[in-house]
Amino acid sequence: MLKMGVIRESSSPYSSPVVVVKKKDGTNRVCIDFRKVNKITVFDPEPMPTAADLFRRLTGSKIFSKIDLSKGYWQIPVREEDIPKTAFATPDGTYECLRMPFGMVNSGATLKRGMRKMLKGMKNVVYYWDDLLVHTETFAEHLETLRELFSRLTKANLTVRPSKCILGTDNVDFIGHSLKEGQKGLLLENVTKILNAPRPETKKQVRSFLGLAGYYREFIPNFAAITAPLSDMTRKGCPNRILWGPAQEKAYQTVRDLMSRDPVLRLPDTAKEFILRTDASDEGIGAMLMQEHGGKPFPVSYASKKLSGAEKNYSTMEKECLAIVWGIKKFELYLQGVKFVLQTDHKPLTYLNSAKFVNNRIMRWVMYLQNFDMRVESIKGSDNVGADFLSRVCE
Repeated sequence: MLKMGVIRESSSPYSSPVVVVKKKDGTNRVCIDFRKVNKITVFDPEPMPTAADLFRRLTGSKIFSKIDLSKGYWQIPVREEDIPKTAFATPDGTYECLRMPFGMVNSGATLKRGMRKMLKGMKNVVYYWDDLLVHTETFAEHLETLRELFSRLTKANLTVRPSKCILGTDNVDFIGHSLKEGQKGLLLENVTKILNAPRPETKKQVRSFLGLAGYYREFIPNFAAITAPLSDMTRKGCPNRILWGPAQEKAYQTVRDLMSRDPVLRLPDTAKEFILRTDASDEGIGAMLMQEHGGKPFPVSYASKKLSGAEKNYSTMEKECLAIVWGIKKFELYLQGVKFVLQTDHKPLTYLNSAKFVNNRIMRWVMYLQNFDMRVESIKGSDNVGADFLSRVCE
């Protein structure tokens, strides 16, 4: 770091300690403990685009390039007046950072803000931390976008890591997903970790398993209900050593089985109409967002949740209406400001836009639904297998 010009010797009155953290591969990572400095730092947050928002922007893209910045944090210089505040003590003396260090409360926000400003106006480039994804429909457009991107990187004095860059491909891995031909799937590396994970024996191990599997919950119909026997074991008051039974084994194996089937979802296409199907059962509610391709509906995302104790006491119509409201809120990013179709197998709810309901709770929900431009359609229960399964699998 000293030879690279990332740090220099310091006589600063500040002095943060250095700690050694064990990495997964057994090697050591040297980290600076900036907690005391962070306590007196004014927090300056910068929002990160959500995965759903990033994937929404990839609509119609057929060609991809992934650009990886080389040590993103170190490419941002620290202001001269702030350099002394980054000082840290080692057995060999005190040093201070000339480049932005990891661990300061505003380091991440500074990187994200810099990326946002640099990429302003480039509609065919999305970013997640220091990973850039160029996405276009045509090769000519792709070359033009790459030229503009590399020009901006050069002006910003930023360098990339060639060994981690992928240019002009029709399939690419991005933020834990595999992208190809308008579809997104699971990243094989992460699926392998889930399938090879030993059976959890403690609360911590269960949380770890659910955390990794839960990243792909939108691919798994009714993930919350399927994994309930496992998540229930992590509640306060439960023993640290998991009492593994048939219910836990079934949940564990079901998640692994569904992951191994290589499920895929269609990337959302803003030029196509969205279809939202919802359903409710005595135990849960489910929603499925779809779009038609070639005359057939394909899933864009699944969502479901278990009903609370109070919600289980709702009437059938209330549960069905709750499923609609919850489903729209879940997929509001896609449904706000566009026309879409709402499909339900509960016929009375097809009159949501015209009927007056005596039930106050339903009327409040109806008022909320007036914010959306939807056409309500009635479908047979036998046709609503997706959302119906989402709601009933927890029973």
